[in-house]
Amino acid sequence: MGGSRQNVTFPSNGRTAHGYLALPPRGVGPGLVVVQEWWGLTSQLADTVDRFAAEGFVALAPDLYGGRTTHDRDEAARLLRQLPVEQAAADLRGAVDFLLRQPQVVGDSLGAVGFCMGGGFALVLAAQEGDRIAAVVPFYGLPPDPDYDYRGLTAHVLGHYGERDRSLPAATVDEAAIRIGEATDRRPEIHFYPAGHAFMNEENLLGTYDALQARIAWRRTLSFLWGHLG
Repeated sequence: MGGSRQNVTFPSNGRTAHGYLALPPRGVGPGLVVVQEWWGLTSQLADTVDRFAAEGFVALAPDLYGGRTTHDRDEAARLLRQLPVEQAAADLRGAVDFLLRQPQVVGDSLGAVGFCMGGGFALVLAAQEGDRIAAVVPFYGLPPDPDYDYRGLTAHVLGHYGERDRSLPAATVDEAAIRIGEATDRRPEIHFYPAGHAFMNEENLLGTYDALQARIAWRRTLSFLWGHLG
């Protein structure tokens, strides 16, 4: 278990949270919260933040594990189980507050992108924060509660899921999309890829990385974010 990449701190419900922030080449741009997988704020996630920044976003990944990272599946599962949901929600809300205060951030609403557990947290964040999140992109993740109440969500939704993801069946994804549609006036745009779970993660810790599908999902994500944040 190694340490995470951190370069900023911000207040979170009476405590100090940490994160990794990257600025775009122009110095200003739309704000984007990037939510980690269960491995933690790893160098791979920091590289993803850098990629978003290179495309023009002021991107911030809050460190929900407080500096802990792992490449071991059992350890990752333990860290996720030990993560207090209320604390994670507070850290994500603190990240939104922090980004919206930054002079480099254009506009009064942000995007949120999350991977695996972070995909679920990104949707929860969008529902919590209302019109402060204008676009949300979950990758192969949903809130842990199948009956989650999405009524606060006003963001546009783009979801990326793997057809061969044994941990998240297509029927479960479809059901969540229907729940979002029923609870809000949004109709999520959902894409299924001929791939397994975590097909975007080039570290390939689960053996499911798919470079072609990752490129397709990445292009769709950038186009979607710029369409709603630019």
